[in-house]
Amino acid sequence: MGLIRRRKPVEPGKTSGPREDEEHEEEEEEDNSKNKHPKKSYKKSKPKWSCVDNCCWIVGCICVTWWILLFLYNVMPASLPQYVTEAITGPLPDPPGVKLRKEGLKAKHPVVFVPGIVTGGLELWEGHQCADGLFRKRLWGGTFGEVYKRPLCWVEHMSLDNETGLDPPGIRVRPVCGLVAADYFAPGYFVWAVLIANLARIGYEEKTMYMASYDWRLSFQNTEVRDQTLSRIKSNIELMVATNGGNKAVIIPHSMGVLYFLHFMKWVEAPAPMGGGGDPGWCAKHIKAVVNIGGPFLGVPKAVAGLFSAEAKDIAVARAIAPGVLDNDLFGFQTMQHIMRMSRTWDSTMSMIPKGGDTIWGDLDWSPEEEYTPIKRKQRNTDAQKTSQDGPETEAPSSDIERIEFRDAVKGQSVANTSCRDVWTEYHDMGFGGIKAVAEYKVYTAESVLDLLQFVAPKMMERGSAHFSYGIADDLDDPKYQHYKYWSNPLETKLPNAPEMEIFSLYGVGIPTERAYVYKLSPSAECAIPFQIDASADEQDEGSCLKGGVYSVDGDETVPVLSSGFMCAKAWRGKTRFNPSGSRTYIREYNHSPPTNLLEGRGTQSGAHVDIMGNFALIEDVMRVAAGATGEELGGDQVYSDIFKWSEKISLQL
Repeated sequence: MGLIRRRKPVEPGKTSGPREDEEHEEEEEEDNSKNKHPKKSYKKSKPKWSCVDNCCWIVGCICVTWWILLFLYNVMPASLPQYVTEAITGPLPDPPGVKLRKEGLKAKHPVVFVPGIVTGGLELWEGHQCADGLFRKRLWGGTFGEVYKRPLCWVEHMSLDNETGLDPPGIRVRPVCGLVAADYFAPGYFVWAVLIANLARIGYEEKTMYMASYDWRLSFQNTEVRDQTLSRIKSNIELMVATNGGNKAVIIPHSMGVLYFLHFMKWVEAPAPMGGGGDPGWCAKHIKAVVNIGGPFLGVPKAVAGLFSAEAKDIAVARAIAPGVLDNDLFGFQTMQHIMRMSRTWDSTMSMIPKGGDTIWGDLDWSPEEEYTPIKRKQRNTDAQKTSQDGPETEAPSSDIERIEFRDAVKGQSVANTSCRDVWTEYHDMGFGGIKAVAEYKVYTAESVLDLLQFVAPKMMERGSAHFSYGIADDLDDPKYQHYKYWSNPLETKLPNAPEMEIFSLYGVGIPTERAYVYKLSPSAECAIPFQIDASADEQDEGSCLKGGVYSVDGDETVPVLSSGFMCAKAWRGKTRFNPSGSRTYIREYNHSPPTNLLEGRGTQSGAHVDIMGNFALIEDVMRVAAGATGEELGGDQVYSDIFKWSEKISLQL
């Protein structure tokens, strides 16, 4: 059909013939040739926006907003944010470095930073063809640009070998060296940078500060097998002590770095080839204090959620807001399955599975924190619901919960079809029979969750059990505990013979922290992870521990107080079988106070797991220890939580 054309009006009483029609058409064509846009008889309809148009519009708005903010930030006087903040909140306190320099404190003991999981940068040294042009570029940390440009290639290179837990063939990813390895996790997101800057104000520099970076994906012993990282740490500490007048080092581990250095202290005094070959007094000669920050000594429940379903509280919230998005096959990229496949090759994650079983974490009938309620910390704790380690304690008595044994269940046919094998996870070998058995067991505690992970991820746990252990030692003099798999579990190893060495546990409190989860079966779909946190499981009571399928207790948003504080509060306090030389231990808690406005950034009084690295009070304590202060000179214990009360409820042979 031709276009509908507008005709000249016909005078009344006349009709237009064929010839006239042709003339009309010729005239109209002449008009159209003179104009770029021909006139049409129909009204112009509104353009229809496609999904691509919407995406481009959103990206454009974000980019324009970002550039405007960046421009304003660059033209803004450096003193303006401080001026506005002080106008709102009053004069800001001096940074700890300025304050302590005014007091006359100077650098004394060399300091060693031990970063935790995911906060250290990793760079590419060898890769496949898809990673061309990325030699010595950061795959982890920095801008994370390669995640967006080539996500499948990035996942391939960040994964370790599923059999050995080491490099896959043709791939070498190595830790970044120097202070830049973990000063910032991403542009503008500090980790160690604030502490480093404040130490520099009292005289510290790179020769008296050392970042003990390591490949946090590997098991602790494998960092020595592949990279000789433990040997490098030993050599650097010896050098720093020797070149600083014999002043012993102050070690500052954060997060999983706490477990890594616990492993190091056993390794360095153990005979070669399993250990570092140092004499039994090496730690006493070289270490003044170990200042642990946010230490997951007894593990973290969210590690179980990550291994079980590749999620935690934040992912559950995202799923509740946008159901199905994370599980969809988006442009051929099954997001959660790839995350699970990749993270399950990182053996280090298994170091943070809760340790001590039901003795430490409680069972279906009790838990040490059973009186906790997540009301604001300005109030004291009152009555609250009980929680179990990795499954909720129901209101019914435990004897009334009908559970069907899953350990000997027969795994059925494969859940996923062959098209899913490019994102294979061990769930694909469980089948519907195995999934049903897991669901019918109903409730899991800290002890049974180990059997659960062994059932759903046998290959992963086979590697993990060769490097880590989660029990409580009956006899620490048993020769079996000389094996490196026990060295990062404080309940299965002794502290070194170093009576003058002090051990601090510094951590935040006052933030609801994940302790247990309510799960449900995922909507049946091929390639899907069969379990996910049930974000609809909620209790409306303001004082309830259950919100969005997650039971919470007091902590720093990642590590519960019980895990961070128990060893220094009880198991290592005084001379015990875990601390035979009686090294002094101190607990320093920092009550969380969020920033009052956006200009404060992440705040100077935060108790959150990573943000606490910018907490002025914590930084001041660390600097005083580095400058020579003892735990008693800091003021001893500083406690806001009920850690001592909870520790007394745990019946543990000391």
